[in-house]
Amino acid sequence: MPLNSQVPAADSSLPSADPAAWVLAAERAHLRRSREFLAGMRSDVLSLKAMGGDRVSQEYLKADLYWRAEALRDLPDTPLFFGRLDYRRGALEARGDDPPSPPEVDASAAGHGDEPAGEHFHVGRRHVHDPHGTPVVIDWRAPVSRPFYRASQQDPMGLVRRRRFGFAGGDLTAFEDEDFGPPGAGAAQPAPASRILIEEIERPRSGPMRDIVATIQPEQDDIVRAEVERTLCVQGAPGTGKTAVGLHRVAYLLYAHASRLSRGGVLVVGPNAAFLAYIKNVLPALGELDVTQLSVADLLDTVEVRGSDSAEAARVKGDARMAEVLRRALWDQVTEPAEAIMLVRGSRRWRVPAYEIGELIAELRERGVRYGTGRQMLAHRIAHVILTRMEAAGETCDDRTHEAVRRTRVVQAAVDAAWPKADPVRLVFRLLSDAAVLERAADGLLDPAEVLAVRWHAPPRGPGSARWSAADAVLIDEAADLIERTPSLAHIVVDEAQDLSPMQCRAIGRRCATGSATVLGDIAQGTTAWATASWPQMLAHLGKPDADLRVLDTGYRVPRQILDFASKLLPYIAPGLTPASSVRQDPEALLVWQLEPDELADALAEACADALGRAGSAAVVAADGQIQSLANALARAGLPHAMLEGAATSEQVTLVPVSLAKGLEFDHVIVVEPGQIAAAESRGLQRLYVALTRAVSRLTVLHTDPLPEAMR
Repeated sequence: MPLNSQVPAADSSLPSADPAAWVLAAERAHLRRSREFLAGMRSDVLSLKAMGGDRVSQEYLKADLYWRAEALRDLPDTPLFFGRLDYRRGALEARGDDPPSPPEVDASAAGHGDEPAGEHFHVGRRHVHDPHGTPVVIDWRAPVSRPFYRASQQDPMGLVRRRRFGFAGGDLTAFEDEDFGPPGAGAAQPAPASRILIEEIERPRSGPMRDIVATIQPEQDDIVRAEVERTLCVQGAPGTGKTAVGLHRVAYLLYAHASRLSRGGVLVVGPNAAFLAYIKNVLPALGELDVTQLSVADLLDTVEVRGSDSAEAARVKGDARMAEVLRRALWDQVTEPAEAIMLVRGSRRWRVPAYEIGELIAELRERGVRYGTGRQMLAHRIAHVILTRMEAAGETCDDRTHEAVRRTRVVQAAVDAAWPKADPVRLVFRLLSDAAVLERAADGLLDPAEVLAVRWHAPPRGPGSARWSAADAVLIDEAADLIERTPSLAHIVVDEAQDLSPMQCRAIGRRCATGSATVLGDIAQGTTAWATASWPQMLAHLGKPDADLRVLDTGYRVPRQILDFASKLLPYIAPGLTPASSVRQDPEALLVWQLEPDELADALAEACADALGRAGSAAVVAADGQIQSLANALARAGLPHAMLEGAATSEQVTLVPVSLAKGLEFDHVIVVEPGQIAAAESRGLQRLYVALTRAVSRLTVLHTDPLPEAMR
């Protein structure tokens, strides 16, 4: 049976005869010493001087020391450790976890070295050791820490006891023990649910997203510690923690495969700036600072986006067929040579017939090289033909002769005529503005109506004056890759992936062509006109058809009443998905309030005032066109609030346009006029499902119009 003990954090007197008080006092002392040791580790790093062989090397060393010091910065309001594992004697040797550090971990880098000091270990967000190098806190990612997340009464994994700690800010306030029976004792009764674990899961949220390192569940841990070579696709219902799991997988991979991922680079891709602002603190809190986080728009920032497309034009431009349309338009520029090359060197003339140049071009095209690479290779091939004839005539040739021939005006002019230079922006401009070019490239791929939808009917004078759309930027990125290969990263995390167009999937996929990816999303939350209908289809466009599909369908944060209410929409928006279940139940979590039109403003003010009187964040979610009128109503009521316009706000109550709500999380959500949200666009029911599932404690629905039929 677990032992639950709690002593007020403000009690600084000597512990009483109560054993729990003695334990708590000892753990507080260990926490105090651990913070002192962490400060010493950081001080040691800051005392080092960058002594490189040259100025550039010194700058790299300075940057490396800076990031090491930042990774060791103490966060006073964040627990330095959250658990303790007491192993049975000899259990580590039997498990093969001695030493626990993965072979790629550099023990000198930011404290990432976990050599066990004994039979019990404190588990925390980062490794901490004393001045002698003895660990006092073990990194949660070390193999020796895994039983904290996976041990059960049926499989203790060598543990005698698992201890969880309760904190208020950075102060240790409580502990809770779960004892495990001796090996071979047979199946035991499941332990009661951990009160500390439940309180941590239910703790009110305010501000950006926090890590879940203290509450990772076994099915989540399987994803976090999956092999680095595997691409994982996580279908996660609302409240199942899929975003947090994806970020924690990055933190784990950076620990277990530090050199590989640091060398190749890691990228997190989110749907918009508001989402990135919400998750920005998770990885830094875990000690991982060198991870790039970008929205899809920023990742594909090829031109300034000043225009927009119709829904049909955006759909066609996002279709995978456009990749072939672009390829045709690009390679259509390569033509058969019109005349032979005549190169004069000294008193000799060297001739390459037009048909021979054409054969060189055909060979390169058959090899499937990139356009830009093929153009460079053509000049080398022509030079090689000429040098072969020069050598046959008895002339002495070397690499300098080859390079001199390749650079001659005659050869360069022949290459420019047959295989002209290509610019991705100009290529897409020409495709969209020239009807003949588009029709020729789209022949047999797009129907006439689709060609008409994407063609510019009033072409701008040049690329600089074009009002490029977001879909155009993706086409330009595709064209750039057709010309020169896009570099690949070691790992990419892409969230809300169900909303990516096939062309966006291709753009992200080529950035992890030689690496792996973690794909996160929920088919039911697909709100774009091109949202994917199945993960295999999306993964094929991403270039990862063999990815493992994992399903998270147990909610830990959202009460059952809210999930059941929102799940009424699933038969209409995602009939193949099983509704999520929840471990939480709160009869007061859901309030649906039908109002007369003149009652809406007062009801909204009342709901927001109630939210301001509680702990945690609150959001008013409504159709985009209704947000301003709701803001005016709250202003008249004198209630403090902020509007979400791309980044997180500091106000407790935030008005959130439904188009920006995806991926965000609030303790209390007030959804206004769900019927208007559902009717505002073709995938309005999906948008409504997103709005209803942003709440993690309480959901209030205010409506004067009838609810959508699916919810009545």
